[in-house]
Amino acid sequence: MALSLAKKRSARARYEPTIKVTRVCTRRDWKAFINLPWKLYKDDPNWVPPLKSDMWDTVNPAKNPLMKLGPYRYFLAWKNGKPVGRIGSGIDEKLNREKNKSEGYITLFESINDYEVAKALFDAALSWLRERGITTVTGPQSPSNGDDYRGLLIKGFDSPPVLLNSYNPPYYAEFFDRYGWEKHFDRLAFYYDLRKPVTARFERSVELLMKRYKYTVRPMNIKKIREELVGLQKLVARAMPEEWPDMVPPSVEELEDEANKLLPVADPDLALIAENAEGEPVGLALALPDYNQVLKKLNGRLLPIGFLKFLWYKRKITGGRMFALMVDPDYRNKGVSAAMYLYAFRAGLKKGYTYGDGSTIHEFNIRMRREAERAGGELYRIFRIYRIDL
Repeated sequence: MALSLAKKRSARARYEPTIKVTRVCTRRDWKAFINLPWKLYKDDPNWVPPLKSDMWDTVNPAKNPLMKLGPYRYFLAWKNGKPVGRIGSGIDEKLNREKNKSEGYITLFESINDYEVAKALFDAALSWLRERGITTVTGPQSPSNGDDYRGLLIKGFDSPPVLLNSYNPPYYAEFFDRYGWEKHFDRLAFYYDLRKPVTARFERSVELLMKRYKYTVRPMNIKKIREELVGLQKLVARAMPEEWPDMVPPSVEELEDEANKLLPVADPDLALIAENAEGEPVGLALALPDYNQVLKKLNGRLLPIGFLKFLWYKRKITGGRMFALMVDPDYRNKGVSAAMYLYAFRAGLKKGYTYGDGSTIHEFNIRMRREAERAGGELYRIFRIYRIDL
């Protein structure tokens, strides 16, 4: 009887699905890593497929600025021989040096609705980081040190994300909480209904402040982008608070990497610089057309006919996302943010836009939150950065 029971247990063990986590090494592995979301989100009407060519660039060390800043490793989870989850992990050594900490990150987490898969992926990523002396891990962070895939969506699942915003199933937050991750901070997104006219009072106040403090607003000169970035790097370094836990001022080269990624989709009318009387930049606002409206039609491919679809649907975009707004500390409380919001709204309305998205703002950036609300923004999405101590 005991022997028979042991045989049944052995047979059951052979047929029970097992989860295996492997390092992503070969091109075949990377293909499975990149293609996984198409399996996970195939029935989700709000998911926007990224361009696969962009994802290949994201995992290419020669094209990804974050991969130049420290070691990294990516993992795949398998169940019954099929990929069911993925995660990336790494160390931003520049951030650690400048913030005097020993921190790692995770990125590009995806999983089927099975906690054991998520747990296995977290175990693999955190174990690799622990072996390298890391004591704290945060995430999900951007895989490219940009604004893409940064934070886990915890509010706002009822519509497609805007360009470069995260999107994920609601159950991901349950996985993070169950494993022991804790909230580090939230990043906020504000919605602007451009069909509601800006008040005359708002416009008059902006005009008065611009005259009083002697600054103007103009579009960025894309043809002289290198010259623009040299001045803007100094502005960003002054404007970025030292207490921000996940960012340090970028170098001109890092700004160039980000600019090269964004230039193909940039609109000069939505890239604004505020300048003082001496011609020095004192404010930066960078908005992009919401190309997610186009990407949703392409299913990840520009070829063979995706590029024609891109050109067609590009003309039908009805909104934009402002994803960077910085002001020189000496010009805060002088209406610079309001002026750039106003100019961006006007540019969007000329293009027929009906909405704008302002994201993402750190929850502890009270000044910027108030300015977003004063400009008519309504909080409609929240993205969470988690942390865990090792």
